[in-house]
Amino acid sequence: MGMTITEKIFAKSAKRKNVSAGENVWLEVDVLMTHDVCGPPTIAIWKKEFGDKAKIWDKEKLVIFPDHYIFTKNSHANRNVDILRQFANEQSLPNYYDVGTERYKGVCHIALAEEGYNVPGTVLFGTDSHTCTSGAFGMFATGVGNTDAAFILGTGKIWEKVPESMMFTFKGKMPSYLTAKDLILRILGDIGTDGATYRAMEFDGEAISSLSMLERMTLTNMAIEAGGMNGIIAVDDVTRKYLEEVGVTEYETFESDTDAVYHSRFTYDVTKIEPLVAKPHSPDNRDTVRNVQGTKLTKCYIGSCTGGKITDFRYAANLLFGNQVKVTTFVVPASTAVAKQLEEETINGISLKDIFEKAGCTIAESSCAACLGGPSDTIGRSVNGDVVISTTNRNFPGRMGSKSSQVYLASPLTVAASAINGVITDPREFL
Repeated sequence: MGMTITEKIFAKSAKRKNVSAGENVWLEVDVLMTHDVCGPPTIAIWKKEFGDKAKIWDKEKLVIFPDHYIFTKNSHANRNVDILRQFANEQSLPNYYDVGTERYKGVCHIALAEEGYNVPGTVLFGTDSHTCTSGAFGMFATGVGNTDAAFILGTGKIWEKVPESMMFTFKGKMPSYLTAKDLILRILGDIGTDGATYRAMEFDGEAISSLSMLERMTLTNMAIEAGGMNGIIAVDDVTRKYLEEVGVTEYETFESDTDAVYHSRFTYDVTKIEPLVAKPHSPDNRDTVRNVQGTKLTKCYIGSCTGGKITDFRYAANLLFGNQVKVTTFVVPASTAVAKQLEEETINGISLKDIFEKAGCTIAESSCAACLGGPSDTIGRSVNGDVVISTTNRNFPGRMGSKSSQVYLASPLTVAASAINGVITDPREFL
C-alpha cells in the first residue's frame, strides 16, 4: 500500500521503511523554532527538567526569532527578549536573530523561508501554531506546546502519531481577482475550524502549481485554522527555484503514491470561486465579499505571516496605485527583507512604499504587530468598537486587541479595494 508525502517524511525521520496513519513513532527533529512569546517558558521548562548546566541537543538546529511583541515599551514583553538574549549567550547559539541588530528578520514563519531553514523532506517543529506555513516546501512542519518543545530542546526527538491525510485539489487557471487566501477561506467554510483536526492537509492541482512559493505559504499557513496538524505541497520547479535563490541545494523530495490512502478528497474549480471573507468571529464563518459589500469599516490591515509577504503587497499596491484610502490603513511587512522590497519594487517607476504612502497608508516596522493584539502600544491594535478588514489569519474576539471589535479576514486585493471605499468592497470593482 502506498504512502502520502507526510507519511513518507515521517518514515524517513523515524528511520522506518514505511508508516501508516494512526501509528506512533519517534521523530528525529531537524529544526526547532521558537520566539519571544513561547521561548522563555520553553527554556524555563527545559532548565527545570534537564538542569541549569545542561547543553541543548544541537545548537545548529535551534532557531530563535523575536517577532511578536518587540516594538513595545511593555516591560514584560521586553523581559521576554532579555531571556532569549541571555539564553543565546549561555548556549552560544548561532541562529538567534536579535531585535535591534542587523540580524533582525521579522516574523518567524517568513524568516524561516528567507533564511533557508525550510528544507524539503525534513521535520520542523515550532512553538507557534502557524509553523505549518513551512509545509509549502514539501516538508513536515507543525506547532507544539512549550513542554514538547522543551523535550525536543533536550533530546532532539518527539513522539508523534502519524496523521491521516486529506487532499485538496484546485483545478483551472487562477482568475486575476483570486488569491491563495480566497482558496483557503473556501476550504475553511466547507470543513470548519475542526474539519482537519490532527490531519495533514495536502494541496495540489493546476491552480496550486501556478502559485508562487509565497502564495503557497498562505495556504499551508492557515491549515491550522481547520485544526490541521500540517499543510503540505509537493516540491516542483517553483520550489526548487526559490530554494536555489536562498542557497538550499541539498534535499530529498517526496511525492504521494497514486495508491496512498486519504481520509477524504476535495476538488475545486478555481474559475467558479468568488472573492471571499471570513466574517466575525471565526475563520470558517465564510461568505462572499459580494454578500457583505458595503459594511462600514474603521480600519484596514495588510500584514502578518499570512498577508504581509511581498506578493500580498503587490496585489494591494496594484489597486491602491493612484487611489486614496478612506479609512486608517496599516501596511506591516512580515520581514525586514520584505520592507526592503517595498522600497525597491516599482509600478510605473514608483516604489510600492511610495504608492502606499501616497495612498495614505501607515507603514510599520516588520513584526507580528496587531495580528496578535499584544500590548496597548502595538501598531494598529484594535480598540473598542472597531470594524476591521485584515489579511491576517484569525478573527476570534480579542485576537487583534479589543473583544468588542469586529474583524473580517480577506485577501490583500479585497482589503485594498475596501480601504479605497471605506466599506467592504469586491476587488473586481477595481480589476
